[in-house]
Amino acid sequence: MTQPPADALLFDMPPPPTPVERLLHLADQYSQHNDALDLLLQATNPPQPEAHAAPAQDLATATTAAIKAIQSERLYESEELTEVVVRLRQLSFLADASAGLSTEAARDLTALAPEATVASAATLAGEFRRRRGATAPVPDARLGAVHRTALAEIACGHVVASSSLGREFTRSREPKVLMSTLRALETKGLAERATGSAPAAYTGGPHLDRVRLTPTGVTALASVLGLPAAGSSPAPAATPRPLPTVAQAAARNR
Repeated sequence: MTQPPADALLFDMPPPPTPVERLLHLADQYSQHNDALDLLLQATNPPQPEAHAAPAQDLATATTAAIKAIQSERLYESEELTEVVVRLRQLSFLADASAGLSTEAARDLTALAPEATVASAATLAGEFRRRRGATAPVPDARLGAVHRTALAEIACGHVVASSSLGREFTRSREPKVLMSTLRALETKGLAERATGSAPAAYTGGPHLDRVRLTPTGVTALASVLGLPAAGSSPAPAATPRPLPTVAQAAARNR
């Protein structure tokens, strides 16, 4: 069989993720991890103490890799950039520390990680736009304000979907992500549902479907993060809630 030229293979390779995209992927990893912990806690049999250890350590490694990707951009130091790196170091430390705790305590340590990571991505995107405006990604023209907000909420791990009596519905925080908005994002290939991957809303209830960004959705959201808000806010801009300390999580589990 004739092999294609080496240079042709190079052109077929997708570009590596930007640091902002890497953070959005990382937020999804934290959401999946938290869902897995919740399912362990809802299981009939008590979870094994080490059931979450390896995934937690993998998250710590992935977070450290994200920090290195940011530092490799060699941006001039600023208060905003320093806060992003410090926040991510805290997440890495908490993920690593959670590996040695009970499942319940471990869940507390990573509870706020998805939204903290998305907030860091938004801050980093703003820094890139401010310093490298000429090379900033072009905003995805398919995204109106409602779609931008929905993508950000999905990235934070705030949206699940389910059905009852033949009717589909979503569960989310404020701002609400409606089923009609989710369907529109799915049609555009920007979001998808992971069937039965999220914990039940009530004891004995069915597992819910976690709504996640597709790789295309990650790229689309990354293209609008850091933009100034017009009308309704397109991306999370608020400072994330304080992360729990190891001591606080251990105290809650006593």
